[in-house]
Amino acid sequence: MTVAIAKTTSPEIQQESFKKMTFEEFLEFDDGLDNSFYELENGELIRMPLESEINRRIASFLFAYFLQSGIPSYRLSMKTEVAVHSQRVGVRIPDLVVFSEDLAVAMQGATRSLVLMDMLPPELVVEVVSPTQESRDYRYKRSEYAARGILEYWIVDAIAQKVTLLQWVEGFYDEFVFTGDMVINSPLLGSLELTAAQVLQG
Repeated sequence: MTVAIAKTTSPEIQQESFKKMTFEEFLEFDDGLDNSFYELENGELIRMPLESEINRRIASFLFAYFLQSGIPSYRLSMKTEVAVHSQRVGVRIPDLVVFSEDLAVAMQGATRSLVLMDMLPPELVVEVVSPTQESRDYRYKRSEYAARGILEYWIVDAIAQKVTLLQWVEGFYDEFVFTGDMVINSPLLGSLELTAAQVLQG
């Protein structure tokens, strides 16, 4: 995903947000505000919608759960930018990221929480689906994260009431869907004492 950028109502910035730009231009982009995020998708700035309360709760719940399950805090991050490649290099901003030990070391001291293309990928990313964003989370990001070699990609969909877990196998994702009281079985993290319903309730 891309750089965190501020939300604005300025017509000039709105126009700019639809102008094609390179990854390097994206890294330099700054509208002077800090209350919004943008992703870079095939050269276009995509303004992320404001989080709903349930989406915020789901992301916070998973952060706390992973922490309690033994993943150290320095390997967990919310809203870290991840460089990806589709038609061109872009940036995505997952709701939650789990770093490997090596990536956590590489990120230490970084002035910007951005996983570059020449760095190891995160081990796991979580996207909490927002209205109007379904196609990005289910289609575009799926192919981008698979190409990046991210071992697991969770799509938490409170609208459809399901958790889709995608496991990276030889360049592609195998899909597992969990609903209701089904216990989430993560190939990366092992069998979790966590149901889809618990995640969806936040």
